[in-house]
Amino acid sequence: MTAFALPGLDLDAFVRAMLDEDLGVGWPGGGHDVTAESVIPADARFSGVMDSRDAIVVAGLPIAAAFFHALDPAMQIEILVEEGAEVEPGADLMRLTGNARAMLTAERSALNTVQHLSGIATMTREYVRAMGDAGAVLLDTRKTIPGLRHLEKYATRMGGAQNHRMGLWDAAMIKDNHILVAGSVEQAVGAARRAGVEQVICEVDRIEQIEPALAAGASHLLLDNMPPETLREAVALVAGRVPTEASGGVNLATIGAIAATGVDYVSVGRLTQSAPAADIGLDFTPL
Repeated sequence: MTAFALPGLDLDAFVRAMLDEDLGVGWPGGGHDVTAESVIPADARFSGVMDSRDAIVVAGLPIAAAFFHALDPAMQIEILVEEGAEVEPGADLMRLTGNARAMLTAERSALNTVQHLSGIATMTREYVRAMGDAGAVLLDTRKTIPGLRHLEKYATRMGGAQNHRMGLWDAAMIKDNHILVAGSVEQAVGAARRAGVEQVICEVDRIEQIEPALAAGASHLLLDNMPPETLREAVALVAGRVPTEASGGVNLATIGAIAATGVDYVSVGRLTQSAPAADIGLDFTPL
């Protein structure tokens, strides 16, 4: 269908599932686009231009193209902008020529995807800029829409962030509830180490938890909901022994001061949780 690929994402299956949802596959009488079939001749052809109505950071155009190719493999598609590029309002993003019914049926699924991913990439770029030049790296989180994690984390990368762990499998993250059951920071971190986990992230919300976490073998400290003055104290105490990450209470107004405390990373859940969709449209012309 397309050369675009993301580890962990079956693009063909994703496209098929989204189209099936819109077409009503599995519903009585579903499985087709009643409007396009009743109004548009089967052999009609359109040209189309996808453009941005906002200043945005672009993400998801190859995925949008996959929706159109799924319904018209011969559709001619020209992607005009690289992923991660910043464009001004009115910028053309993609040109298409092909079967009119296929374009109309795929239109909403394609636009929903590129609007959502470009919205995430755009917000991410805003946060990267607001961090200034302190040297900290912006991270996303697992606060993603179910089923869209790989795509949403791809979009944050296009905006300039790095991915935190992809899921529950690629690093241990010990939080307050784990500590509550284990009995202490030392016991929780030690148990993960004894289980052979290499990457053990430990959340601490008090300065006095730092040394026990490090002594037990934490490889990364998540400094949770600490004000900037406490973050600076924590960074000085860690003294570069492991990476430090600030999390909690982070927004565009606070991230600059947080990044300036010397932490290595700042994680922001709202990148994937609260980004507004970009305003992107698609206009067709009959051929």
